[in-house]
Amino acid sequence: MSFDVNAIRKDFPLINDEVAYLDNAATTQKPECVIKAISDYYRTSNANPMRGLYKLSVAATDAYENARSKVATFINAADPSNIVFTRNATESINLVAETYAMANLGEGDSILISIAEHHSNLLPWQKVAAAKGCKLKYIDTDENGKITVDAFKAAMTPDIKFVSINQISNVLGTLNPVKEFSKIAHDNGAKILIDASQSVPHIKVDVADIDCDFLVFSGHKIYAPMGIGALYGKKELLEAMPPFLRGGEMIDYVTRDSATFTEVPHKFEAGTVNVEGAAGLTAALDYVDSIGIDEIAKREEYLTKIAFEKLSSVPHVKILGSSDYIDHHGILTFVIEGVHPHDIAYIMDSDDVCVRAGHHCAQPLMKHLGVMSTTRASISFYNTEDEIDRFVRSVAGIRSKMGYAE
Repeated sequence: MSFDVNAIRKDFPLINDEVAYLDNAATTQKPECVIKAISDYYRTSNANPMRGLYKLSVAATDAYENARSKVATFINAADPSNIVFTRNATESINLVAETYAMANLGEGDSILISIAEHHSNLLPWQKVAAAKGCKLKYIDTDENGKITVDAFKAAMTPDIKFVSINQISNVLGTLNPVKEFSKIAHDNGAKILIDASQSVPHIKVDVADIDCDFLVFSGHKIYAPMGIGALYGKKELLEAMPPFLRGGEMIDYVTRDSATFTEVPHKFEAGTVNVEGAAGLTAALDYVDSIGIDEIAKREEYLTKIAFEKLSSVPHVKILGSSDYIDHHGILTFVIEGVHPHDIAYIMDSDDVCVRAGHHCAQPLMKHLGVMSTTRASISFYNTEDEIDRFVRSVAGIRSKMGYAE
């Protein structure tokens, strides 16, 4: 399709010319079709799925399972049964940590993550290491915020049995070569999980090509509702893992003293499931497909180039990470000399520009970079050149508003 940003912006009720929304790495705005899908589900198909033989319940079940098939197709999973629905990427990582890792790791084993992980991809592994007597090891980024294949290979010592790493950093925007990482991990007898929270909305993600053992993402970062996420797992691993939660729907048979569990993926989906969120996720992925993920990537690369070049020219501003815009994938994290990031975000809000300030749930990375906190602007394909200009003008005026004489 030919890219018409003005037409696209009309699809999003909260996107307008009054406010420049540049916090897309935290959550994206929702198109009308997603809002309609949620409303339509409640208006036409609301019932408890899986458990009823009447038409409404069957319709709810179909909506939920159609979403599973959609996710499988979107990330090129072999079968819908490879997809487990969760609340978000955080829950997906915890599921793997509490089931696969707790059952398979022990003393003398190590877990490898990067220093650039979101806390969601750090804290569960701290817990596993403490509980199982494992070691948690880190691989640092280089001066450009990258982890090279050679550095990853050097970090893969024989004791490492599990790797969990992001595909795109939520702070620096750098893209890790996860296909190569996956091969290295497997050659060394380790399993690998990919946190695709920041990649699935912006680039084509193909689990068959990556050959990862697990992959996770959150729906709300790809224009879907909050409260729905997905875990991809290789079938043989999912089948061998114990349930994460126990209760209704995930059982075959229960006695006073024991229970047998149903097949994957339902074994991991205890209780009443989030059909509303699944319906919204289906609509969101259909919407992305209607535009084309390659078109989205191209548009966001163009906007990142403009933002990077203009922000780089503002005095007293330092962009963290690579000196090449191509490595940022829509994420510009920066500091302004003499100004706290919270003040930056507050002043920019008065200019109707929405950015994120803080440690971005990545405190070890902040320490590695030598900062306490930063400000982050993150771009989506629905942003405009005018919004980038407003963002840069707002940044350029901050030091004077703080009383600095330029």
